[in-house]
Amino acid sequence: MNWLKTHKNDMILIAALLILGGGLALLLLFTRQDGGLVRVQIDSETVMELPLDQDTRIALGEDGHVNTLVIWDGTAQVVEADCPDQVCVRQGAVRYAGESIVCLPHKLVITIEGGQTGGVDGATK
Repeated sequence: MNWLKTHKNDMILIAALLILGGGLALLLLFTRQDGGLVRVQIDSETVMELPLDQDTRIALGEDGHVNTLVIWDGTAQVVEADCPDQVCVRQGAVRYAGESIVCLPHKLVITIEGGQTGGVDGATK
């Protein structure tokens, strides 16, 4: 009981941080947007943009490096790569705006952009 009295402020701080962290996690969970576009960059240059709602399988790469990107069921995933560490393959599928898959050895970045593909973003009166 004596330990609880001496560490009361520590317990209050831990509880406050847990509540704040949980609230932030819930906010991010409920405000995330489904993506509409997959942007593929190789060596910092955009090489293609693909709609996330059309199933596609494409081989990406330069200088003998190959990564296979699969867009299926509203998600994008690198399913095969010839890089040694396979981090891009283990990343799994991405679908929400702002998520990305990166293959550093091949200088490949796949990013999900938000919103719908094409159409009007907004309207004013």
